[in-house]
Amino acid sequence: MTVDQLMKERQLTKTRQWEQALNLLYIDFWDYSHDALSKFDGEDIHQARVNCRKLLTLLSILDPGHALGLYPLFEKAQKRLGKVRDADVLIESFKTKCKQAKEVGDTKTAELLKAVIDHQKDKRKTYRKKLADELPKLINEDLDEKWKTFLSEQLEARVAKKDVNVVMRELEVAYEQKKKACKAIFRGHDAESEAAFDSLHQLRMAAKELRYTASAAAFALNQKFHAHEEIYKQIQDQLGLINDKRLWLETLNAIGREELDIGKKTWNTFTAQLKTEVLDALHQNDVIPITNQTK
Repeated sequence: MTVDQLMKERQLTKTRQWEQALNLLYIDFWDYSHDALSKFDGEDIHQARVNCRKLLTLLSILDPGHALGLYPLFEKAQKRLGKVRDADVLIESFKTKCKQAKEVGDTKTAELLKAVIDHQKDKRKTYRKKLADELPKLINEDLDEKWKTFLSEQLEARVAKKDVNVVMRELEVAYEQKKKACKAIFRGHDAESEAAFDSLHQLRMAAKELRYTASAAAFALNQKFHAHEEIYKQIQDQLGLINDKRLWLETLNAIGREELDIGKKTWNTFTAQLKTEVLDALHQNDVIPITNQTK
């Protein structure tokens, strides 16, 4: 076998690896999405969203300019699935808090949380309706044809131009830059500021991108990146805990006490408790430790 033949064979092998990985994600995304539309099962929604997120991750590597027209379609599907999934997660988190309040006999807080849950369920109905209306327009025969054309006619050329290991290194650099920005804020007296929380959110998103790239592109990555999925998942989870607690508080404030018909004392007590939980989670994180700060 000549050098040219050997290089061509290697390229074909590389292309087949990408095709296999992409097609598996596409099939799972397609199946879970259609299952989700039949009964809005939480796990189906979650798996459809995860597979869509991984497809977006790989497409962003191969087609950063979105010239193929596939990325925007998956992005729209991701947005609709994400709205329902986020509502599912938020409702479950408030259900857990409601159960805890009942267990300690805190009926006033339980009533508040029940009102929040009912309010969020109404919002979820709207998100489910939009998902049911829009997802079939995205996941159809037209998408299937675009996908087949991409794999058969465009994939090989794009794979030849990309080294996902370089992409991973660029993501690592971006993560470290965001981490450095967080540390700069936390070295001052602004660790509990809006800017600090926004900076942590950006860091969490950078960790999430590294995690999903390490997972979706594992087949093409060097050995040194194989542990990245778990490493950055742990970071994402820890920063996510801060973000989740902050989201609970923001959700309550967005709804408002009057809308929920809750007494001022109950409202103030519970929102103060949530603020304390947010700050506790912030100070307990060890991704960006807070030093010389007082709560």
